[in-house]
This record gives sequence, structure tokens and C-alpha cells, in this order.
Amino acid sequence: MSVSTRAVAALRSPHNWIQLAKFGVVGCSGYVVNLAIYAALLGIGAHSAAIVSFVVAAAWNYWWNRHWTFAHQKGSFAYQGARFFAVALVSLLVNQLWLVLFLDVMHLGKIVSQAIAIILVTPLNFLGNKLWSFRR
Repeated sequence: MSVSTRAVAALRSPHNWIQLAKFGVVGCSGYVVNLAIYAALLGIGAHSAAIVSFVVAAAWNYWWNRHWTFAHQKGSFAYQGARFFAVALVSLLVNQLWLVLFLDVMHLGKIVSQAIAIILVTPLNFLGNKLWSFRR
């Protein structure tokens, strides 16, 4: 089966859309957790606060994605967790690059910069988790 045929089949599957919606709900809650922790820790510096808030939100998202979004794809807690956090680490690095652009180059506000950066790394995060972390 070609990649384009698989992609069309995936787009036509209601299960994938439901899974994406669940991922979105979990992501929105993680977004709130991330921004709340980030705002609370801005005293340690924007980039450091972003790292801590990202780790806390990643743990939150892992628990909810494992037990709800990808519940039927449960594998080893440690194995999936390691993969999830590898994807989170890549997402964190991309998040930090966006923050450099928004904070240090464009001089946008700290909360706005983090909010935009989170939104921009979400597709990477979803695809990494769907196709690797929680793959059957």
C-alpha cells in the first residue's frame, strides 16, 4: 500500500478523528497546565520556566493520553513513557527555538510567546506520539 493510499485511508477513518479530538482535549488541558506553571515560575527566567512547565505538562499529557486518548494501544508503561518523553524532548527543543525567535528576536511578551510556541509544536507532538510512542 502506498503512502498516499494509507494517508487517504487514515483520513477517512472516524477512529483517527476521534483520537485527534481526544488528543486535542488533553493538549488543551496540558496547555493550561503549561501556561499556569510557566507564569508562576517566570521569576527563574522565561527559558527556564518554559523547561519546567513543559516537563510538568508532558507528564500530565502522558498520563491522560495513555489512559484515554490511546487507551486501546497500551503497551509497556516504561517503554511508551520513554518514547513519549523522547517526543516531548524534541518538542521542547523546537519550543525553545520558537521562544528564541519570539522573545529574543521579535521581543514579544513572555506569555504570548510561550502560548504561540506551544501551538506551533502541537502537530509535531501529535504525530510523534500517534506514529511512534503509542504505535501498536
